[in-house]
Amino acid sequence: MDGKRKGLEPGISRAASALAEYQDGSVVSRTVIEKKSGTVTVFAFDAGEGLSEHTAPFDALVHVIDGKAEITISGETVDVGTGEMIIMPAGKPHSLKAAERFKMVLIMLWEKSVK
Repeated sequence: MDGKRKGLEPGISRAASALAEYQDGSVVSRTVIEKKSGTVTVFAFDAGEGLSEHTAPFDALVHVIDGKAEITISGETVDVGTGEMIIMPAGKPHSLKAAERFKMVLIMLWEKSVK
């Protein structure tokens, strides 16, 4: 990074839910950590908003910290609520939709390359 932190300062405690605020009709995100090995991002989704179906080359962990979401993985929809987590596996199509306003922490870790 360029010296400016996007998210949480080291050694400072903050509620994850305070890192991204709801905005009407929007999806708001805030990167907490961005490294060569992966990212941690907090998202706030207004009701009905979401992320369209896509795939990723690595697993992603979603931890819902407020509200409820419908997460679809390979055509199967799972309702996920406050305090719950789900893994979206690498290579599997997935999408998210806010059943109501919801916030999540998204953790993505890239696999170490083998030489």
